[in-house]
Formats: sequence, C-alpha cells, structure tokens
Amino acid sequence: MNTAAQMPIAITMGDAAGIGPETIAKAFLHSPQATRACFVAGDVPTMRRALALVHAGSVPYPVAQIDSPADLAQVPSACLPVLQVGPALQPVAFGQVSAVAGEFAGRCIVWAAQAALRGELAAVVTAPIHKESLHAAGPPYNQFPGHTEMLQWQAALNAGLRPEALPVRMMLSNPELRVVLVSIHLSLAQALQAVTHARVLQTIEITHHALRRQLGRRPRIAVAGLNPHAGEGGLFGTEETDTIAPAVAAAQAAGIDASGPWAPDTVFMRARAGQPEGFDVVVAMYHDQGLIPVKYLGVEQGVNSTLGLPFVRTSPDHGTAFDIAGSGRADPSSLLAALAAARLGRA
Repeated sequence: MNTAAQMPIAITMGDAAGIGPETIAKAFLHSPQATRACFVAGDVPTMRRALALVHAGSVPYPVAQIDSPADLAQVPSACLPVLQVGPALQPVAFGQVSAVAGEFAGRCIVWAAQAALRGELAAVVTAPIHKESLHAAGPPYNQFPGHTEMLQWQAALNAGLRPEALPVRMMLSNPELRVVLVSIHLSLAQALQAVTHARVLQTIEITHHALRRQLGRRPRIAVAGLNPHAGEGGLFGTEETDTIAPAVAAAQAAGIDASGPWAPDTVFMRARAGQPEGFDVVVAMYHDQGLIPVKYLGVEQGVNSTLGLPFVRTSPDHGTAFDIAGSGRADPSSLLAALAAARLGRA
C-alpha cells in the first residue's frame, strides 16, 4: 500500500473564469520541484488555454490527460497532468459570473474530496472558486458558501454523519502568523451568536490536535476576546467572563496550552513569528477579526487550511480576482505556499 508521502496531491482547478487555472499553469511552468507528484483535477481545454495565456500565446509543453491518480506515475516530466472531471468545458468568459463555471468548479471539489476519502491522494489543494457562480450552479452546490462547508459535507457523508457531527475549522496562515476561526462565513450578527462555550472550546481542541501533529509538540494557543479590550472586566461586554474564559479553563484542564481571552487589538502582535515567549496560533472569534491581520501581513504567502477533516486540504489565501483574470498577471506565490503546507501537513 502506498504511503501518504508516495501518493499524489490533487489541485482542483477552481473557477475557470478566474485566476485559478493561470496560477496553476505558472506554478507548473516555473516551479517544477514544487509541483512534483501533483496533478490538476479539472478540465483539459481550460488548462491548455491557461498555459497559452501565461506563455505568450503558445503551449510550452503538453497537457497530459490522466484517468486516475495512479496514472500520474506514468506521465513524463515537462507535462501538465490533468484528470478530466466530467465532460470538457466550453470556453467561459474571463471575469464573469458563470453558472457553468461554478458547477464545474463544484464538481472538481467533490471529486477530489471523494478521492481523498478513498485514500487515493496525499492531500487536496483547492484553487479559488467564486461564490456567486457556485450559487448560480444550483443544487447541490448552492447550499454551500465555500470550500470548507462543501468538504465538511463530503467527509460527513462518507462517515455516515450529519455535517455538524464532524466539526471543522478554518486556519489562515502565512510565514508570520496563524489564526483559527470560531465561525467562518456568517453575518456578523450570526457570528456573535456563534460565540458559545461549546464552540469556543471545540475550536481550541481542534486547533490543539491539528497543530500538535504539525509542530511535534503542544502548540501555544492564544484565545482572543470578542469585545474591545477583551471586555475590560465586564465594562464593554460579558462574553469574555461568561463564555470565553470558561472555555479556556476547560481546555487547560484537558492539558491544552491555551490562554486568554486576550485583547483582540494586541494579541495578534504577540503571535507573530519570532516573538519571544509568544504564541503559535490565535483563536479568533469571527471571520474578519482573524483574517484582517493575516491578510495585512501578506496575502501572497497566505494559506487557508481546513482543520478537522480526515484528509489534508489547503488553499491559496485569495479569491478568483475577476478583475485581472485572463491578463496573465496572476501571482502563483500563494498557491505554491499552499502546496508546501499540504506537503508539511500530510507527513
């Protein structure tokens, strides 16, 4: 039986109208070592178009179609291997919402998740999708606000569970900072309601188990407060004393190195790489609280990882960039960082 280190990594193509295909093409063209043992779960014509786009109108080397992940071992070097997921796509317009592109992107994600759950992949790296296009595709894809929820659905379905019985969390990271979110794609009003004792504790636990495997030791987890100055002793809100602090105490009682709640306007500085006696990761209470500092420090090296899945999944920390799609100006750095993180996470 192949070990995880011997199995391939699948890169889902993302939305064909966005920059995903061209970042993949650039990664294979310019970083052959980083894309070693990788293939694209996507569309052969779209990837040929992407190669020509980033190489002055010519396809610099062949797109090799494969029928299964195992076929990758037979593909010669200097080829871009693509597993065709369903019928070939007709060309879609760059930078425009498209139900056709959304449906194909969703199909690629489901295929990759199922292949990973069958044990055929070392990891899944997902190029960006466009949420409007995904919604326009209709059922089943329109019920998911993003990759994280769709992958959770597939993993839970495979285990015979309801999705809520297989909790996952989003971690955003770059070379300077890691952040894990208590809630993901919710309105701010809903996100505030999601700050419960159970959910905060669960987030700390998922973070602890995932990073302990990656770091080889107990991670130092800082838990951010919700309110200004972490509530200032109840003057600016009681969520810290009523909910977050008891969750931190429960995690500590279970042997987890967690502390907080810390003032959210300063805790991220203490978790930056290289800080003496700092933290390895911050648990943030909602989407923008955690993602703004990570993205400010560098989207080009950002990685989105899904913690709690039974397989490794990473993604670039950027969207489809419809405004520059088709121009050839897309930067593959975040995709390459996601591939490096996937290799680290599968070990």
